[in-house]
Amino acid sequence: MSLKAFKLVPAVEREMLMGDKARINVECIECCGKNLYIGTNECFVYHFLLEEKISSAGKITFAATKQLHKYLGFKKAVSELKAASALNRLLVLCDNTITLVNMMNLEPIPTGARIKGAVTFTLNENPMSGDPFCVEVCIISVKRRTIQMFMVYEDRVQIVKEVSTPEQPCAVAVDGHYLCLALTTQYIILNYNTGISQDLFPYCSDEKRPIVKRIGRQEFLLAGPGGLGMFATVDGISQRAPVHWSENVIGAALCFPYVVALDNEFITVHSMLDQQLKQTLPFKEGHILQDFEGKVIVATNKGVYILVPLPLERQIQDLLTSHRVEEALVLAKAARRNIPKEKFQVMYKRILQQAGFIHFAQLQFLEAKELFRSGQLDVRELISLYPFLLPTSSSFIRSHPPLHEYADLNQLTQGDQEKMTKCKRFLMSYLNEVRSTEVANGYKEDIDTALLKLYAEANHESLLDLLVSENFCLLTDSAAWLEKHKKYFALGLLYHYNGQDAAALQFWVKIVNGDVQDSTRSDLYEYIVDFLTFCSDQELVWKYAEWVLQKSEEVGVQIFTKRPLEDQIFTKRPLEDQGKNSFNPDNVMNCLNKYPKSLVKYLEYLVLDRKIEKEKYHTHLAVLYLEAVLQLKSVTTDSCAELTEIQTKLRSLLQKSDFYRIHFILDKIKGTDLHMERAILYGKLEEHDKALHILVHELKDFSAAEDYCIWSSESKDLPYRQRLFHMLLLVYLNPGSSDCELVMAAVDLLNNHAAEFDAARVLQLVPDSWSVQLLSPFLTRAMRESIHTKRMTQITLGLAKAENLIYKHDKVKLKGSPIILSDKKLCQVCQSPFCEPAFVRYPNGGMVHTHCAAKRLMNPNMTNHSQT
Repeated sequence: MSLKAFKLVPAVEREMLMGDKARINVECIECCGKNLYIGTNECFVYHFLLEEKISSAGKITFAATKQLHKYLGFKKAVSELKAASALNRLLVLCDNTITLVNMMNLEPIPTGARIKGAVTFTLNENPMSGDPFCVEVCIISVKRRTIQMFMVYEDRVQIVKEVSTPEQPCAVAVDGHYLCLALTTQYIILNYNTGISQDLFPYCSDEKRPIVKRIGRQEFLLAGPGGLGMFATVDGISQRAPVHWSENVIGAALCFPYVVALDNEFITVHSMLDQQLKQTLPFKEGHILQDFEGKVIVATNKGVYILVPLPLERQIQDLLTSHRVEEALVLAKAARRNIPKEKFQVMYKRILQQAGFIHFAQLQFLEAKELFRSGQLDVRELISLYPFLLPTSSSFIRSHPPLHEYADLNQLTQGDQEKMTKCKRFLMSYLNEVRSTEVANGYKEDIDTALLKLYAEANHESLLDLLVSENFCLLTDSAAWLEKHKKYFALGLLYHYNGQDAAALQFWVKIVNGDVQDSTRSDLYEYIVDFLTFCSDQELVWKYAEWVLQKSEEVGVQIFTKRPLEDQIFTKRPLEDQGKNSFNPDNVMNCLNKYPKSLVKYLEYLVLDRKIEKEKYHTHLAVLYLEAVLQLKSVTTDSCAELTEIQTKLRSLLQKSDFYRIHFILDKIKGTDLHMERAILYGKLEEHDKALHILVHELKDFSAAEDYCIWSSESKDLPYRQRLFHMLLLVYLNPGSSDCELVMAAVDLLNNHAAEFDAARVLQLVPDSWSVQLLSPFLTRAMRESIHTKRMTQITLGLAKAENLIYKHDKVKLKGSPIILSDKKLCQVCQSPFCEPAFVRYPNGGMVHTHCAAKRLMNPNMTNHSQT
């Protein structure tokens, strides 16, 4: 593909050079700054001043002003010109002689210094001498197979090295100590300082014109076989791929990042970066192509032209316009060396962004995403392509000049819905990735609002995730968009995130009531209950309490029973001090009075879960249980699961609670068939005989009677427990009863609970008619228990005696050796002898009078004295 990298502009017209002499031909050229020198076939040197002009339209032209021309006095053509600006000298090769002339007046230097016997020559652009007032010149000598090195000063020349070559050299380029030579059959690298050479590749100078050109430090460009432009370093290797020239290349020049070549008909431009042909310019009769300080000049026999490079930025833009993204990026990276750092960074980011939009338009989303990231794209540039995604309040204005050629997504996709869907899917993914990165800084509202709109439009599952996490969606735009797409549940989440819980609940309630349609959550009612449970706005909770309870008493009551404890008030303060909207149990129960199932659930929560020890709650719950049982009994004669469940709850509450009004409940039970409940209540009143009478004679539930004795004596001592079991036994053995069933119950009681009875009393109570075999289990367990008790007592006694013996032994040990008291012993305090056997002995062995010891206790200052 073609690229306009250069423009061919005339520099010196035919008439300016030839005048009325038609036989004058251009043989060589040299350019130094604005000074252009031309050598002709008639041994003339022309000096022109080149002025570059730029029109208002940006067109570049050159105006050449002739300064003078000079005839050198030979009858041969001028074959080489080289300027040494530091010396103000022009080196002119004519008739195998290099003459030094003044750059301004073209007069030979007075000393007449010159170099003879030169076939061709070149300057060392990387000199090794380090002397700024001389230049190093390398010549191919007329001597066969000889290269000579000269130092050229302002008024003299000095040969410094002569080197022999394996074959006759045809062309030479020099860098430092290294010579790159085109010999008769091959190219070589030769270190003229050490004499070491390195073969490069073969080349036949008889068939083609050799080209050897230094293009950079220790690197050369050579015309290779097969029409290849080969790159070689002084180490004999190639670090770049070759470029494909024509077979008839005449000359080559470098204008980074391009290699320019000249043949008989064309000027070709290849990139050094990707080796591709970028431009072809028709140019016939050309025979000179050289570059001078970045300026590329070509010449025919009759005229001189300049290849003006177009600005790299324009070239890059042309490539992008042609959608040649990779080439544009390669060229942009290469432009780094020619553009100031800050300017390059701005330009390169823009190029990356443009390239990203090109890939985006081609639906190459992975490539586009990487370019957008690398180019730090303002993501709003991308969002603005999608109609209505940017908030109405956004102040964003697209980049100017624009990064792409599309008005919006409709134009880009040309109405193709499949492409549009893919583009929207990409934007969703991209925005989701960048929203938490630095790319989003400064315009998070625009990103999150656009992302919400995309999710809502596509019915994407991530919409809810966005709204329940930290986000910056703008309320006005987002709410209107969600309502437009009938995303009412999500709209509620948006209002909730923005602190408008009342608005959120309003929409959610409408969904549950069927006023609007939104199937996002099938369990929305339960969600609302859960939301109200953790809602801190008490007024809002009370506002919707009736609604949730009407929908489901069992579920709705959770707004009170599952509420965080810090929101609930369990206090003894007067209600008027707690606030009418507080979640005080009394306030809650006032609300639940119309909902009996909810009321029961709430009282169960207070009594069983929170274990609040208030009589009115316990009594109220017991009454509700009782009323439910009686009501169910009145409508059904068969036992049903619901009745069994509630009756079990009632009995459990009556048994375990100690805070309800027993007499009140008992009065309500009297006259009903709730015998077990009545027995439990008598038990709570310690009227165990009545309770046992009911269980035994009215219910004839002997196992229940035994259980009654067990739970009634829980946490009580053994005598209390035995008293209950003896009481039950007496009920069974009532002298007025001869029921065989009661007798068997008494026997079972004794045999199953032998440990709960005093065996001696039992033997006095049981009828004499009972056989030993009948009571054998009881007697056996009683005997075992008695023997076990006796033995445990003996063990306890033995352990106590042993412990006492140990204490006695310790006491004897503590007494130690005997103390002998005589009239020669003196009190350590008063130093007087002991007149009576009473004394006090200190741990250190010292003895004192009892009255001295008492004084010592009252006067601590005597302590040290008594212990010495």
